[in-house]
Amino acid sequence: VQLVESGGGLVQAGGSLSLSCVASGTRNSFTQVGWYRQAPGKQREFVALLRGGSGSTNYAASVEGRFTISRDRRTNTAYLQMSSLRPEDTAVYYCNAFILGDGMEYWGKGILVTVSS
Repeated sequence: VQLVESGGGLVQAGGSLSLSCVASGTRNSFTQVGWYRQAPGKQREFVALLRGGSGSTNYAASVEGRFTISRDRRTNTAYLQMSSLRPEDTAVYYCNAFILGDGMEYWGKGILVTVSS
């Protein structure tokens, strides 16, 4: 199983960007999928989480109300819609997932999001 992120890039403060995370090598759905980020010189931190069964979500306080996590079961893709972006959102964003019937945790390689002021 591989997780591949896409959609990163450079955006001005106040703008929007959408990240995607596709799970390949499996037909099983996510039991849980999340996004984490790591800014330069900082530790990786939690951003958002979606539970596959209930569809319930959790967000870090710093992104609550600005970011939305979602998923498409048909294509086994997770999304992170980011709006009202701030320079402090600049980081490498990582997709994290647990796959049904697998019991293992997977990480994508990460994708860079840069927010200019």
